[in-house]
Amino acid sequence: MSALSRILIVDDDPDIRKVLRLLLKDSYIVAEAADGLGAVRYMKDNPDTDLVILDVMMPGMDGIKTCAKLREFSTAPVLFLTAKSAEQDRVRAYESGGDDFLSKPFSQAELLAKVTSLLRRYKEYRGKPATVLTIDNLEVDFAAHSVKSNGKPVVLTDTEYAILEYLLQNRGTIVTAAELYEAVWGAKFLSGSGNTVMVHVLNVRRKIEENPSSPKILRTVWGRGYQID
Repeated sequence: MSALSRILIVDDDPDIRKVLRLLLKDSYIVAEAADGLGAVRYMKDNPDTDLVILDVMMPGMDGIKTCAKLREFSTAPVLFLTAKSAEQDRVRAYESGGDDFLSKPFSQAELLAKVTSLLRRYKEYRGKPATVLTIDNLEVDFAAHSVKSNGKPVVLTDTEYAILEYLLQNRGTIVTAAELYEAVWGAKFLSGSGNTVMVHVLNVRRKIEENPSSPKILRTVWGRGYQID
């Protein structure tokens, strides 16, 4: 029997934390933090945590800043939970290193579907066979789930890594935004999904390219999709 996945719930509202715990406790090991600083401390003490459910609107260190801080040392997927649903808020959330977004109020089915998808992808990419691929200045070790650029480690979120790996698996082929979204997020491509893909691809490009404004590795084929040659 495989070990239960570990989930950290971060929300300043104790009622929200209670609801989330009740929804998740039968299938996962659940921990709680009431603020961003508590979340950072917990993740440093518990690096084997598999998923963080993080509220955006918190006093003090908000969810965006908390996520950015977590990304300094953790690649565990982050599911943002918030009442805000404006496109710019989603962009800020993704740019800080978040993997997915769930707006309040949410259904139990929607929550569990996103949690299951993020955890499955996280565990799959941690268990890849030993293969190292080098393109130009980029080195990707699929076994170690690690990336280097010019010999220096590159810290990617789980979603960013999944995007890079999928494009590498389809090297030389144009991958549409819809195909990339459905492969990486495991959900149906909707009207706003293209922006989600674009922001994450820009994050990957910023981290792996020497000159992100003139990329040599991860190219945009305008009107068609993305490609790694």
